[in-house]
Order: sequence, then C-alpha cells, then structure tokens
Amino acid sequence: MATPKIAVPKTAPKIAFIGAGNMAKAIIGGLLAEGFNHSQMLAAGPRQETLDKVQQEFAIETTTDNNAAAAWADVIVLAVKPQMLKEVTLALRDSLSHQPLVISLAAGITTDSIGVWLDGDLPVVRCMPNTPSQLRAGASGLFANSRVNDEHKSLANAILGAVGIVQWLDDEALLNPVTAVSGSGPAYFFLIMEAMIDAGVELGLSRECATELTLQTALGAAMLAKESEYDVAELRRRVTSPKGTTEQAILSFEQDNIRAVVARAMTACSNRAVELSELLGK
Repeated sequence: MATPKIAVPKTAPKIAFIGAGNMAKAIIGGLLAEGFNHSQMLAAGPRQETLDKVQQEFAIETTTDNNAAAAWADVIVLAVKPQMLKEVTLALRDSLSHQPLVISLAAGITTDSIGVWLDGDLPVVRCMPNTPSQLRAGASGLFANSRVNDEHKSLANAILGAVGIVQWLDDEALLNPVTAVSGSGPAYFFLIMEAMIDAGVELGLSRECATELTLQTALGAAMLAKESEYDVAELRRRVTSPKGTTEQAILSFEQDNIRAVVARAMTACSNRAVELSELLGK
C-alpha cells in the first residue's frame, strides 16, 4: 500500500539524528523518498563503522560529535535506546541555545524527563513508532509538550509521516496503550503467524507452503481491512458462513476466550510501559 505523499516544509529544516540504528535509517530513507534533500540531514553516533554504512547507503553527512550535530540542527531526532537517553541528553545541554525541536523515539521516557535532562524549556515531541516503519508502513503515536507549536507539529508530521501513519495524542499517558496496540503489536501478529505455520505443518503442509500461504493471507487480510468500507468485525462476519469451515475455527477461538487473552496481554504490555517510564525517567 502506497504511503501518502508528505509535504516537504518550505523552510528546508536541518534534521540531525542522534543515533544511526534501524529506526533512524528507516526515517532517513523515508524522508529522502518524500523529497527531502540529502543536505538537510546529518547522522551522529559513537561507532564510525555504523556511520560509514549510513553515509554509503543514503549519501548524507555523518559525525561522531553529537554536540556538533545538535548545534547544527533545527530538529534533533533522538534515536537511541531508552537506557542511553539520559546520558546522551545530559551531554547535549550546551548545544541547544538555538531552541531546536526535539523528537524522541525512546520508549517509556516522558517529555518532562527529557526536558529536565536537556536543561531547557524546549519543544519536545515524544514518539512511539513501530518496526514496520522500516518498510514505510509504520504506525506512530505522538505527544507534544506545551512548547510545541503548529509549525513544530507540521515538522514532526512530515518526519514521522514519511514512514507511515501518525496519530497525535492529547494525553502523554495514552502512549502506554499505543505501545500495547502498535508499538509492540507487530510481535503479536508474528506470533499468530508462527502458530498458523506450525499448525499448517502439523496438518500436513510443507513448512515452505504453510509459510507462504500464512504470510500472504496476513498481508491480504490487512490490506483488505485497510481499504474496505466495512470494519473488521463486519469483514469477519462476511467471511464466516453459517455452519461453514471458518465458523468452526472462530467458534474454537471464542470458546478459548481469545478476546480476554489478547486484552490481558495488551494490559500487561501497557503496564510494563508505565513501569519502564518510572524506572528510566529518574
């Protein structure tokens, strides 16, 4: 499914990525595909080997100096692991006098904590992306602190919208259920697909055949759900003929209380996000 075109801001903002891992590379690739210029982007990180690969793949400038990158940028994308964020942000304090927009991709760490560590009254957007962003099919939940204005939001939309859909939240606490739905959600579908493949093999299919059929079915179902005028409940009803084969599978799922199983799993995920926020935000 094609990703909608994103309007490139006329001001040609300079975007520095602090951290050059998979999510940073996904966004860089998405921005280039949407018409952003190579000269607008810079990647920074501690490993020259990683930076060399980014430079070769995307032809953008790189540096091992986070402070130089931050001082250059209009937008700073913090693409480091949550456990590293405090150390990284504390070290950036002296390079932010120009008041850049800060976008954090680190799970669980609040905008208040980021603001305190950066020692400034900065505009901060916190984002919960997911791994399909690597294919520009991501889903991101965003929350903005009180310093973020409409121009900042437009910038954040352009940057995160380059790799998928964006949903803005009015309450930062809602990023925890976003984590449970879309942030961790791809793993749930991988588990279901894994179980379907194994069951197909047990029923007599080759693993190759079961895998191909399962993956294509998952892809097709998602595309149909995305494009259909009907919601997923109605789509399920339409494919479930009375006394048919699908009905037997659905009845089995329902008898095993699949809805409660999913709800418990997602609640556990959301609760863990809250715990990590309290732990890592200190």
